[in-house]
Amino acid sequence: MSLVRVHNFAISLDGFGTGEGLSQEAPFGHAGERLHEWMFGTRWWHELTGRPGGSDGLDNAFVQQFTPGVGAEIMGAGKFGYPGWHEDLQWKGWWGPNPPFHTPTFILTHHPRPSIEMEGGTTFHFLDASPAEALAQARKAAGDQDVRIGGGPTVVRDFLAAGLIDRMHVVVVPILLGRGTRLWDNLESLEETYEIETVSSPTGVTHLTFTRSHD
Repeated sequence: MSLVRVHNFAISLDGFGTGEGLSQEAPFGHAGERLHEWMFGTRWWHELTGRPGGSDGLDNAFVQQFTPGVGAEIMGAGKFGYPGWHEDLQWKGWWGPNPPFHTPTFILTHHPRPSIEMEGGTTFHFLDASPAEALAQARKAAGDQDVRIGGGPTVVRDFLAAGLIDRMHVVVVPILLGRGTRLWDNLESLEETYEIETVSSPTGVTHLTFTRSHD
């Protein structure tokens, strides 16, 4: 069976995956871009945004695992848009006409709407469904390929709590946010379910890789 994966999911030292005060002008609230600055310097990100250069180091080795083998994505309403986006029928996400997913992408929302076909192979589908129900649809769309859980922290936490994630890459960024939405709440003893590897990067972030144990 295909795997369920999380990639490049950044959290602060105190466990927040996004800040407080999200809006159309501030997608990550008071956190701004601080959770993702480590990624912006990589060659992968430079290529994704059409710029030359970028680093080829450890961070780049991790971020470039984002795409290969993934046939569908699931994300939460908070990743797709700002609070209240469901009232704007013209809203098509943060990423412009050619989003970086290039697969069927399932948005978990209490306000479903018709699917939106974008450039580059991304089609947004809107579901009011449980993690297991959404995963069943995403797996069907992905065929033999894997399903990526894109975030935000509430969605990743819900899939972890349901025991549905096989591999997860979390990046701990050396900042303290103090408020926002935390990843680890109510996931006590999660470490007993996974084999965990830790690698420190010269950029100051720590890469954690969780792989489901099969004991």
